[in-house]
Amino acid sequence: MHRIRFMAILGCALAAGPSLADEYGTLNPDEMTWGRVLENSENGATDMVTCASGYMLTKSGKHGAARALFERCAEAGYTGAMTWMSQLDNNGLGGEYNPDASARWDRRAAEAGDPIGALNHGINLIRGHGVAQDVEAGRALVDQAAEAGVDAAERLRSAGYDLDEVTPDADNWKYAPLF
Repeated sequence: MHRIRFMAILGCALAAGPSLADEYGTLNPDEMTWGRVLENSENGATDMVTCASGYMLTKSGKHGAARALFERCAEAGYTGAMTWMSQLDNNGLGGEYNPDASARWDRRAAEAGDPIGALNHGINLIRGHGVAQDVEAGRALVDQAAEAGVDAAERLRSAGYDLDEVTPDADNWKYAPLF
């Protein structure tokens, strides 16, 4: 009986006084969870680990959350996030299919020195997908990516810039002329 009374008094005292969390902040916070990653991103964290977590978000089908995270990271200058934003826009994941936005993300990544961005933007230019067609400029970007060691760019260049070498024919409908 004394033990029950003591626990009740202790519970009331703790509830009435300041908590340890008030004094020391959040105790034992979530760490390795999607919720924590998104919370960090929403609070302005755009470190490499937070930004890389977008990959797992999109691969697990959480495209809207991945898009929000990648967009913040891309705006902070992470070129890998820019190429992921392009992929999301080009496939309508977590938003509308938008080839123009996709091409803009690839261009930004290429201009920031990202070799995958250079390859992707080069392909966009060769196709004229999301941008005005400029085969010569597109090939130059593919060459730049190949010289940076991007295997797909090396294969594309070796195949005479035949886009079937690096993109699935299942996507050809997307790249066909509209008229």
